[in-house]
This record gives sequence, C-alpha cells and structure tokens, in this order.
Amino acid sequence: MSTHIGAQPGDIAPTVLLPGDPLRARWIAETFLDDARCYSEVRGMYGFTGIWQGQPVSVQGSGMGQPSMAIYVNELFREYDVQSIVRVGSCGAVTEAVGIRDVIIASGACTDSAMNRIAFHGIDYAPVADFGLLRGAVEAAESRDGGSPFHVGLIFSSDSFYAARPELLGEMVKYGVLGVEMEASALYTLAAKYGRRALAICTVSDHIVTGEETTSQEREQTFGEMVEIALTAALR
Repeated sequence: MSTHIGAQPGDIAPTVLLPGDPLRARWIAETFLDDARCYSEVRGMYGFTGIWQGQPVSVQGSGMGQPSMAIYVNELFREYDVQSIVRVGSCGAVTEAVGIRDVIIASGACTDSAMNRIAFHGIDYAPVADFGLLRGAVEAAESRDGGSPFHVGLIFSSDSFYAARPELLGEMVKYGVLGVEMEASALYTLAAKYGRRALAICTVSDHIVTGEETTSQEREQTFGEMVEIALTAALR
C-alpha cells in the first residue's frame, strides 16, 4: 500500500481514469466497468478496478486542486507502475465559443500554480498532453454520432476556485484558453517527469460568461460522454 491509496500490488490497472470527485469514480465504475471492485477507501477517496471491453482499467478519485491530485498521481505512477492516466473532470467555460456540457480535450494546460515555478527555478515549463492519447480522444469524439460538441485546445489550471482576479481570464481567452479547472497542469507535468502518458478531458459544468451551470448530481452522474471518449482513447 502507498500512503494514500490502500491497494495491494496488482490491484490497479496500467490505465487509470482520474475524476476529482470520488462519487463520480464510483458512478463510473458501476456504470461502465464489468466486475468492478473497490481497492481503496482511504480518506473516502474511492478507487475501483474493473473490465471495459475485455481490458482492465481502474478509476481513482483525486480530490480538488493540483496539490491533492498530485498526491494520487505520484503514488499511481511511482508505487503502482501506472502507465496512462486520463483525467475525466468538469470545467468552467470562459468563452462563448464553448457551450454548457460541451467536451474540452486539453492539448496543454496554463496555470497560476507555483508548483512548476518551484520545480523549474522560475522557468515557465509548458505542460502538454500525450499526443497518442490526444489523437485517440479526438478520433473517438469525431466518431460519435449525435454527440455533444467537443473542442481541442488550452485549459487553465487555477489554484483558486474563487479567483481573486477573475478579470485575468479575459486576457487568457485572447490567447486561446477555452476553460478553467484545477488539475491538468500538474497531471501533465508529473506524466512528463515519470515518462508516462496523460490527458485531461473535461465536460463544461459551468459557464463563466453566460452564468449557466449544472447541478451537483448532474456533475456526478451524467458526464458519461467524456468517460466513453477517455476509455476509447486509452484502451483502443
């Protein structure tokens, strides 16, 4: 067992879906996986392993924010030899070009976090997705008949859910940022550190511009399209 994940060696599959919400992790396991079993309940952060189309896959909750997510990603890569992690989370749209419940496939992640500045002595490291996973997700999204609109581009990983200076998001939109969330930048950086694969796929749960939003239950249990895209991209 690692410090924060109560799994034995072999309990976790090489491919992991990573929602922030542990209840979404349980919903994904119950909805999409065959023979799913819970391998960890440490701190209420559920982890499950099951089978999707004949292949093993795990789902692990990670909590909100880069510090929380980094704990689980470090342990998954280092202690359990996980090879691919796909974040399946929610985000806020920051441009009217993106609609509520649209899917954003994040090619890269901007951030206001100090984690990379500390690690790289003030240099602005540019965290990006694994190209194979990115390409697989785009192909999976394109193949869906009647699916929600999807977008590929930059996402902003904020350290603050309630931003002190929300007006700065307007400047980021001018440079191609599509949405804001709280995890992708650290995920991409850690994948690069360990030589592993990572991708963030987010469903728009709230719209910063229009004020539209989904309910907590909808965020937990109805964002299945991004899960199917993630599974197809990671296990095709």
